[in-house]
Amino acid sequence: MRLKLINLSHKLIIGSQGMRVRVTARVKAVIPNPSYYHKLIEFLRAYRDWTQYVVNEIWNLNYIPSMKELHYRFYKVLRQQGFRAHHCHKIERRAREVVKATKKNNGSKPILRKLTARLGCQDYKLNMQDKVLRIAALNNEWVELELLWYEYLDKYFNDGWKLKEILVSYRENEMWVYFTFEKEVVLGQPRTVMGVDINFNNITYTIIDMNGKLVTMGVIPFNGLKKALAHRIIAEKIQRKHSKKWRYVKGIRESIRKHGRRARNILVDSCHYISRRIVEIAKEYNTLTVLENLNKLRIRANGSRRYNKKLSLWTYRRIQTYIYYKALVKGVPVIHADPRNTSKKSPIGRKLTFNNYRWAKLPNGHIVTRDAVASWNLALKGLKFLTRDVGSRGFVETPKAPNQMQTQEGMKGMPEQVSKISIITKR
Repeated sequence: MRLKLINLSHKLIIGSQGMRVRVTARVKAVIPNPSYYHKLIEFLRAYRDWTQYVVNEIWNLNYIPSMKELHYRFYKVLRQQGFRAHHCHKIERRAREVVKATKKNNGSKPILRKLTARLGCQDYKLNMQDKVLRIAALNNEWVELELLWYEYLDKYFNDGWKLKEILVSYRENEMWVYFTFEKEVVLGQPRTVMGVDINFNNITYTIIDMNGKLVTMGVIPFNGLKKALAHRIIAEKIQRKHSKKWRYVKGIRESIRKHGRRARNILVDSCHYISRRIVEIAKEYNTLTVLENLNKLRIRANGSRRYNKKLSLWTYRRIQTYIYYKALVKGVPVIHADPRNTSKKSPIGRKLTFNNYRWAKLPNGHIVTRDAVASWNLALKGLKFLTRDVGSRGFVETPKAPNQMQTQEGMKGMPEQVSKISIITKR
């Protein structure tokens, strides 16, 4: 039995008392009955094709219609195809989201190819004892799926998480089910501020108190990039050695894929370890965690071939995402700050003297690394943001963030998609 947990879709809904965090887990499923297999594939194809039909109709309009208008135009048509009432609602909503996102990015008309279907809690039944999932298909027929369970998933059912909608997906002759769990979380009141600087080979953190005084700082080694880069180099050597036939020989292709999988797994495991350690430290010191806003870093970077190869494997965004959602679950507030000049400015005033690229001398005579200086300045930016926009009221979600300090919570109103994490602020 195998289960892969992914945390890519985390929604934070902020209210006056707390917030709701949503986590997605992926589970492999098996269709025991051949008749169920054909019914489910038929349902998924119909779901995709009719979603495409609604997408095409919306695309021809000069505006994005409301859900009420979509329901009036397409509900009866969809019901005649054998869909249930909640199926119709999910299809209309999905088509509207796809068109709205595509037009916002000035893209061409979207073409749906994946066999996926969103199902609300009214359209599926989960038997926890037998690990069997029943899904409502066309014409009110129900299809059973046997889930390849893993005990790690039990914590979401036993630790206060509520099961919400699911996503059923069929690809490469395999059936997958994505469960969405939701939990109420309350952000803690920060007593310190922690700046986190992410580098190729380490993650440096600095914690200061509310008076700006240094509490502690530390370095967490990050060896995952170096190990992953070694597997990438081996895969490239194999590809160059068999440059003319590697595409046509199964054994060579599998060897290249093997090193690619190892590199990916090493990076994912390293990111989980780093993020878990950072959140544990943040929880221990009750901090407001400040991360760097590293937008378009790969576009701006211009270095040697060796540097670019490391940059292509550098999972700074994944580390930040893992820190962010793990911190939310623990009730630790997180913001993002502009990292410009954080490694060049003295955190204690006056001038910073550089001995070389890596080491610098503070005005008080102490020798520190640029990473420590950067994390220290990030913490000071977080403190400035906290005291300026919140003052003595404690930490609350701010509706407006200045350009120099972008919070992950964004503005009030409609959802904002940031690194696969969307946050909705209640009106």
